[in-house]
Parts: sequence; C-alpha cells; structure tokens
Amino acid sequence: MDIFSISSTVQCIHTPPPISAATLAGKHHHAPTTTSAASTILASNSSQDNTKKPATNSADFRRPITNKPLTTSTSHSSHLPENPLKKFVNSNYSSPVTNSPSHDSLSNKLWLSSKLSPPPPPPPPPLPPLKETLQENEVEDEDFDNSEENEKEVEFREKGKIFVGNLPLWIKKMEVAEFFRQFGPIKNVILIKGHDELERNMGFGFVIYSGDTAEKAAMKAVEFDGVEFHGRVLTVQLDNGIRIKGKYAERARWVEGKEENRSKWHEERDGSRRGLQKVLESQPENWQAVVQAFERIKKPSRKEFGLMVNYYARRGDMHRARETFEKMRARGIEPSLHVYTNLIHAYAVGRDMEEALLCVRKMRDEGIELSLVTYSIIVGGFARIGNVEAAELWFKEAKERLPALNAIIYGNIIYACCQTRNLNRAEALVREMEEEGIDAPIDIYHTMMDGYTMILKEEKCVMVFGRLKECGFMPTVITYGCLINLYTKIGKVHKALEVSDMMKQAGIKHNMKTYSMLINGFIKLKDWANAFSIFEDVIRDGLKPDAILYNNIIRAFCGMGNMERAIRTVEEMKKERLRATSRTYMPIIHAYAKARNMRGALNVFDMMRRSGCIPTVQTYNALILGLVEKCQMEKAVNILDEMLLAGISPNEHTYTTIMQGYASQGDTGKAFEYFSKLKNEGLELDIYTYEALLKACCKAGRMQSALAVTKEMSAQNIIRNTFIYNILIDGWARRGDVWEAADLMQQMRQEGVQPDLHTYTSFINACCKAGDMLRAMKSISEMEAVGVKPNIKTYTTLIHGWSRASLPEKALKCFEEMKKAGLKPDKAVYHCLMTSLLSRATVAEDYIYAGILSLCEEMVGGGVSVDMGTAVHWSKCLRKIERSGGGITEALQKTFPPDWNSHNTLNGISDGFDEDDDDNDYTRSYKSDGEEDKNLVESFRF
Repeated sequence: MDIFSISSTVQCIHTPPPISAATLAGKHHHAPTTTSAASTILASNSSQDNTKKPATNSADFRRPITNKPLTTSTSHSSHLPENPLKKFVNSNYSSPVTNSPSHDSLSNKLWLSSKLSPPPPPPPPPLPPLKETLQENEVEDEDFDNSEENEKEVEFREKGKIFVGNLPLWIKKMEVAEFFRQFGPIKNVILIKGHDELERNMGFGFVIYSGDTAEKAAMKAVEFDGVEFHGRVLTVQLDNGIRIKGKYAERARWVEGKEENRSKWHEERDGSRRGLQKVLESQPENWQAVVQAFERIKKPSRKEFGLMVNYYARRGDMHRARETFEKMRARGIEPSLHVYTNLIHAYAVGRDMEEALLCVRKMRDEGIELSLVTYSIIVGGFARIGNVEAAELWFKEAKERLPALNAIIYGNIIYACCQTRNLNRAEALVREMEEEGIDAPIDIYHTMMDGYTMILKEEKCVMVFGRLKECGFMPTVITYGCLINLYTKIGKVHKALEVSDMMKQAGIKHNMKTYSMLINGFIKLKDWANAFSIFEDVIRDGLKPDAILYNNIIRAFCGMGNMERAIRTVEEMKKERLRATSRTYMPIIHAYAKARNMRGALNVFDMMRRSGCIPTVQTYNALILGLVEKCQMEKAVNILDEMLLAGISPNEHTYTTIMQGYASQGDTGKAFEYFSKLKNEGLELDIYTYEALLKACCKAGRMQSALAVTKEMSAQNIIRNTFIYNILIDGWARRGDVWEAADLMQQMRQEGVQPDLHTYTSFINACCKAGDMLRAMKSISEMEAVGVKPNIKTYTTLIHGWSRASLPEKALKCFEEMKKAGLKPDKAVYHCLMTSLLSRATVAEDYIYAGILSLCEEMVGGGVSVDMGTAVHWSKCLRKIERSGGGITEALQKTFPPDWNSHNTLNGISDGFDEDDDDNDYTRSYKSDGEEDKNLVESFRF
C-alpha cells in the first residue's frame, strides 16, 4: 500500500521555496516590476546620471498611448523629493547648449523620434539677474526630469512591434499575419477583443516581428501606412508603448493608494475575478462552481487562465487543463512561465510525461527558461511513474542550471529512489541536502520511513522516527501510519497495535488508511475475528467506510470461506453509493475457484459485468485458474477465447496457467503450442513459464526435451532455482535414473542452490526406484546434517523403497522412526506398509504377524479405513496366508469399508488386480510438499 495516500499531499518546508506548485497560477512575478515601474515614473529625478544610461529590456510590457509633453509644471516636481545631486548637476550647466547632447543621444536611440517624442525645448533666454537665475534653474530641473521621462518612455517600446489600426471587425489573426508576413518573420499577432462581445475585434491590434531583422521589418511595414486592406485604409505605425506605460502608471497609483474612477465594466470584471478566487479557496472540490465562476468573467486575463490551468492540474484533469491553455492562446494571450508550469504539472499528475516534455520543448522554443518549480514538477512526475533514470537526469540538469535548490525537489528525487528501493542513493541525497544547508521537512522523513518499510528494515525505520522527534517535529497520522504499515508487513501486528495506542495517547485519531493497514495485517495472519473487530472500531469512531475498507472486509470473508457474506457486503457497498471495482469481485471469484465451485465463480463474474464493472485480465485469470485446477481444460480455453473477443489481451500469467493445466495432463504438444503463442506475442518469458513447460516434459517422460528447455533458459539468462531442479529430479526419478538425479544434485551445490525438502524427497524416490537403498539412507543422514527434517512424504517414499526391496523389517523400523519424530501416519503410509507385510506374510515370521496386527489396531484406533479396491487386493493376499480365516483376517477386515460384506458389492468388483497395484496407488497418492507450495504460489500470480 502506498503510504503517501494516507492523507492529502502535505508540503511542510522549513525553508520556503521560491514558489509552490499549488500556487503557480495565482502568483505572478509582477510585484518587483511594479515597484520598479513606480520608482521609475514617480522618482525619475533621483537619477544620478542623465547621459548614456542603457534602456532596460521592456519587451514584456505594453506601451503608453501618448507621450507626456515637456512642461514646466511645478505641481509635478512638488510631489517628488528634492535630489541634492540634481542641483550639483544643474550648477555645471553654464549655458543652454549643455542639454543638447542629452537630446541628441536620446534621438539616436529612437526610430522616427520626431513622431514619437516632441522636439527638445527651446534654449532659455540670456542670463537674467540672480532671482531670475534661480527660477531658470527650477525650469532646467523640470526639463531635466522630462528628458529622463522621455528616456524612460523608450523602455516601454518593443523592437519589431507595430500598431495596426482600422482593421475590419471580422478579421482573424491568420489573415493579418498573412498580409504582414511579406516584410519579415512574425512572432505574434495580437488582436484586441471587445469588452462585451469577446468574439468581435475592436478594429486594431499589434504585429510583432521576430529575429535579427525585426526592426527593419517593422520599418518596412510602416511604409505601408494608408494601404487598403479588405476595403479599409490601414493605419500602420511603430508602437509607442502607450498601453504598457498606462498599466505601469495604474500600478504606480495603486501602490500609492490613490483611488481612481473605474468604469462599471471594469468593476464587474474585478468582482468576477474576486469571486473566482473566493470559490477556488472555499469550494475547490465543487468543480461546477469553479467553472461557473470562471465563465462569469467577461474578459479573463492571463492570471485567471493560469488559475484554471492550475485548478485542473491539481485535479489531475490534464485534458481540460490543455483545453483552457489553448483557449488562452486563442485569445491572443501568450503563456508565461507560470502557466506553462501549471500545464506541465497537469500532465505530471496525469502521468503523461511525454506531453509534459513536449511542453518543456515548446517553452524553450519560445525563449522561456525553466524555473526551480518546473524542474521540481518534472522530477516528481518521473518519480510517480517509477522512471528514476529520467528523474536523475532532470535533477542533475537543475543542479547545473539553477543557483540553488530547495527541499521540494530534493524530496521528489528522494521519493523516486525510495520507490525503486535504492535507499543508499536516497541516504546520499539526504546528506547532500544537509551539506547544502537545506533543512529536511517532515515529508522527507515520511519518504525515508516508507522506503525502509518497502525493504522491511525495521531498525532504520524506527531510527528515522526517533530522529524526526529529536528535530522538533510532531508526529502526524502519516508518521504513525508509516510505522503501522511496517509492522503489518513484517507480521508484527502486536507492535502495530502498540503504535495505535501511541496515537491515541498523542491525541491523533485514526483515518481510513491506518485502519485498512491494521485490517490487512490481521488478514495476513488469518485472524478474522480481530479484522472484524477493527472494522467495528471504524464504525464506532463515526468514520464512513470507503471502498478500500470494504474490499479488505470482503477479502476477510473470502479467506474464511464465507463467500455469501462477501456478496452481501458488495450489496452494502452499492447501498452506500460506493462503486465496486474489479478488485472488489476478484477475491470472491478466486475463493470460488479455489474451492472448485466454478458455478459460483461464473455467477459472480456475470454479476460483476451486470453491475457495469469491466472485467480485467486478472479476473479472467482467476476463472482460468479455477478451471485448470478442476482439469477442465476445454472450458479454460473457452474462457481464453471469450477474453480475446472482449478485446482483453492475455498476459504471461494467462498462458502460463493454461500451460500448467496441460503439463499436469502430460500434454506436451499443447504446452509447447501456448508457449509459442506467448513468445510470438512478445510477452515476458519468466521462470514460471519454463517451469510449466518442464513439468509437461517430465510428466510425459520426455527428458531430452526438458534438457533442451533448460538450455533455452540459459540462453535467456534465467537462472535455475530450486523449483526447476526439483522438477528435473522428479522427471529422472520417474524413470528410476538415479545417476542423472545425482548429477543434478551436484550441479545444485556448484551453482549455490540449496536443496530443500522436496529436492531430497525426490532424490530418495529416484534411489528407491533404482533399488539403491544405501544411497537413500545416506541422503536421510545428509538431510539431518543440514537441518532439513524429513516429513511424512519422505518417510512414505523410504517405506515404499524398503517394500520394493522385499525388506519389510526395514520398512517397520522406518515406520517406528517416523512415529518417534512426531509425525502421524496417513492412509498412504498404512497402505504401503501393510501391502509390504502381506506380501511377505507367507514366510510366516513372527515379526510380520505382529506388525500386521499392530497396524490393524492403529488403523482402527485412528479411524482409518481403506477403499474398496485396496480391500479386495488385501483380501487376495489373506487367502494365501489364512485360507479359512484367522486372527489376521479378522483384524484386517475391521479396516475394510462398511459395505465389504455386501454380496452385490463383492460381485460388482473385478477379480483382476495386478501385484504391482500398490505402486500405482502410491504414485497417485504421492505429492510432494514442494509442488503444493509451488501451486500455492502460482495461484496468487495474476
């Protein structure tokens, strides 16, 4: 379970980052610019040098409409603070000619300066008396201020931008661009929209040229002033920056707190903007209210579009975020860094990093550099999809291009490393972050705890928890949830309950995620009572169970075998308006399939489809597995065909399950057929696929084909494990080839694969079939030396070997050793040993008679009875010992089935039984623990 779904995303950063992803659209970087503009306009006379001052790049700002004429108004200068440096400069101007270089240098910087700026002021009259000189200095001061203002006006102009007026109201951007493209490459066309009718143009706009020839292209376009265009005489002029200057002046007045009379339209639009902001803050979950608030804005600006892109990004709706982004561009609003970052955030949340990278390339094509927030979002996006290599590349690029990083981007790359279980790299990043002087927030502690939980490192996880408290952080529900998740995964549910008590003492309440973890822990232990007890605690705390909690309860009912109660729980989910998914129905279908009740499994499958839930490949796999376990291969193949008709592609587990079914029947042809299909469809060939193929070969006795399969495994770099060796040893044991089995045992040791109980049992079976009982007993000693204890299947195999060697006394001795080891004999042991003793009873040795009577007494005392076929076979052996009946016959008949003395039953039984039927019965009853464990593992591989 992903621990970071415990609660909504939390960003708790000690050192505040430049900007967070959640507020990208709402925060514009105009504040510093506004302050600069205000100081430029209101305090221009504080400049220390009035000549050769480079104009700042103002390409991102609009232009003022008109240039303020040079006046000698004293009211303007009265608002400005007195600058001592200005008097010092003016004192050096002994003649009026001293101002002309300033104007000449200004004129050289302008295009058509006579059209954009008024001529310089006339020279002052000759020097009057001292009083007039003081007045003249004041005028010169104002002239000097105005000259500085003229120089500032140049900053509002953008090279290559022209004004186009008297356009038709129906004109489109494409047609304007097509006409003006003859003068040079066009960067953008801006048509001013109407206030009330947003689809109608106002009749004027701007054309911005790009490239090194932008200035020349604009000059050529101005020469076409007065040309006819679609029945109208165009007005083409160089842009004078009036609109941007007006905005700067408006911002400066707002900074000073001066109120101005605004139109009703502007007031309504500002009210709509504030309404959108209020809805975003108070009702973010109500998307309809947010959309309606946005639509009420008559002419949204870049800020409002950015807010909506950010809103859709946080919801993970990348398609609507892109739609809003394109609407903004269609209105002629060029996206800024923040809008692009919000769009990339939307694609990152939607796990579509290819589109996110396309947005990055578009940003760079437009000359917009990535910010720290953009890099952080990209790294986090790759971390979510598990592509740690790409995350590392972008993190490295951010380190190279940015002056400093913050805790958020470090947290994202650490999360990527933890998700791939690379905790060594995560620890190195934490050290690097601390060396950079960045304090780790609590989220990074949670990430590290979750990473140690994935690799089941209890000691380090607890150490991080202690360090968290030492650093002054208060543990949250996420912190305690990490510990609960750890202890439930490693099976220490009692410690998870201790953590739960710690939460209650700290005043922290459980949420649905922590309760689900506790229920999962008890389900793993098959402690159904405590699992349901936790569910009752959820109801008692007033929490409303969600779909995940209901799914866990359904798993608990299915684990108990109470599938009917699980189905009723599904109905309760529907009453609570919770949508049942394929994960809801999967445990029920699998439980029915495991119980070999395929009718119930198919009924639940139909109920699942009727409820509108689309079956997945895992659902079909559960049905196929149930049919395979019942040896109904035709029906299993029909389910596979139905799966293909439904448009669901089988995966490697589907074909492996089909191969397992044919392998159990020894049908190597069908097994290889589906192996070829799996290979041709490009699916992954794993070790389980080759296991199924080897089982089919060994079951059919085709050991040469099995060796060819092992060679292909080596070519695919698939290492042979214990299960593979067990299958091969079983195959050679069926043929009684103890030498090949011994070679495989030697190969296992050389490759470092440790033999398990199944391996030794299979090898002992090969020795017994070959009659090499000395090697079999040596294997028993070797087992005990390495700490592997024989089980009842091992002793059964050994007893059968002594029986085949006609040494019943050894078989009896082995039987006694088995009982001393604390193992309870089963029906297969009794059958094997009794058959061996009866076959040697004609020798009339006392220990054989005593053994038969002892076995009969144990069987009767343990309630063990044999089937009718075994009873008939034993009765034939009794006829050779006691033709007229006796003590052995009387004792042995007590183990026969109840209807043994029925005449009809006796007549219905065939007299033809071979002497070697004991081998066949034993072979049918023999099934090693390793195979059972393997089947259990395979049953959970969906």
